[in-house]
Amino acid sequence: MALNSTYIWIDDRLKDSQEATLPFINAGLHYGISVFEGIRCYETDRGAAIFRLEEHVDRLLNSAHILGLRELPFNRQALIAAIRQTVAANGFAACYIRPLIFVDGAMNLVIDAGKPRLVIAVWEWKTFFSQEAKERGIRANISSLTRLHPNVSMTKAKISGNYVGSVMAKTESVRMGFDEAIMLDPAGYVAECTGENLFVVRGGVIYTVPRCSILEGITRDSIITLAQDLGYRVVEEAISRDQLYMSDEVFVTGTAAEVVAIREIDFRKIASGKAGPVTTTLQHEFEKLTRGEHGRSEQWLSYVPAMSASVKV
Repeated sequence: MALNSTYIWIDDRLKDSQEATLPFINAGLHYGISVFEGIRCYETDRGAAIFRLEEHVDRLLNSAHILGLRELPFNRQALIAAIRQTVAANGFAACYIRPLIFVDGAMNLVIDAGKPRLVIAVWEWKTFFSQEAKERGIRANISSLTRLHPNVSMTKAKISGNYVGSVMAKTESVRMGFDEAIMLDPAGYVAECTGENLFVVRGGVIYTVPRCSILEGITRDSIITLAQDLGYRVVEEAISRDQLYMSDEVFVTGTAAEVVAIREIDFRKIASGKAGPVTTTLQHEFEKLTRGEHGRSEQWLSYVPAMSASVKV
């Protein structure tokens, strides 16, 4: 993907992306002491629209609080405004948005010795998995790496350092010829994929894992709501590895992935080996939602006003 943005937000203002620089010596880079969000902006008939912006901002601020950042040099409304301004300034009809709060300094491993700083980058984004993958489903395997124990790191926060295991798991899976890795929790039950939450369909009922050891995905929450709107029963309960193999459907959800079926796990075909009817229905509902054509679109989309031609940097 081309990171082709013109402007990046740093601290309290927009800067030209070619001139935006950050210090090398900071705990965010060296130790992963930073928190971030992944947010999507979609093209609609009414212009660019950010999906569940306020919920993402709230989770970012919660992540900063969980990490232990005591005071931030901006508030919630300023952060929302900065994200909207960064999207508007770059003029993308659809894009991925990455706000990140990192700790500058703190090389002594004490958060209080550093200074929290804000960066917001956006780049043009079409799809994470290919259109063929969305239609057919993807192949996954059970990773040799375990999802973090909640008392090893804070699993409810999007802390950058938490994703080292996910990167290693995904890399291992791709090198083995799979598209994605499924990570088990420390007790051996299904947790989540490297960047997505996981759902199972059996007998017309949708199952997903409890929230105790996973990141509570905003797309996950959206899909649960959409499924319940359609009359599906959604159950949160522990899921074992072998239950995946016996499922009628398995699908994953995430900001980047949206809604994608898993057609094969550990060389075992899942049911018919393609996206099933529940997954396909939810894919279509989510696409309507993000196009601004769904009953919940007005509730969950934040439209970005066009920015004036002169951008101060």
